Amino acid sequence: MSRKSHPSRRQLLQISAAASLLPLMGMARAQAALPQVEVWKDASCGCCKDWIAHMEKNGFRVRMHDTGNNAIRARLGLAQQFASCHTALVGGYVIEGHVPASDVKRLLRERPKALALAVPGMPVGSPGMDGPVYGGRRDPYAVLLVQRDGSSRVFQRYA
Repeated sequence: MSRKSHPSRRQLLQISAAASLLPLMGMARAQAALPQVEVWKDASCGCCKDWIAHMEKNGFRVRMHDTGNNAIRARLGLAQQFASCHTALVGGYVIEGHVPASDVKRLLRERPKALALAVPGMPVGSPGMDGPVYGGRRDPYAVLLVQRDGSSRVFQRYA
């Protein structure tokens, strides 16, 4: 007959401590799984910097190019009608303007056949356009899913 061994108190504490770290390890792994966002913007644009901070706060790593965004937007095939103050590339998609990180995460999760997400212009209340200088004002806007043929549809609305 074999004798069953029971874990010591010390072993139980170690197992418990390791188990308590599992949720944190899962969050770190989920954040590490987010691809890098490459952003082209004007060097002096404050709202672009605020959008980048929003993306970083939501787990994205960001690489910036302070070269402006008109040339890269055209090179990536996004029409001027969707233009904003910064253009990004993440996971093979173009991200134009003040798109919320939650919509970028949804795009990467769902992986639709599309070219881009875009928030044309600079709507007040969108990420990066929501600082104290705007006094809490929030204008309605839509995030557009842009197809490779230039057509678009609403991906998400914000009121």
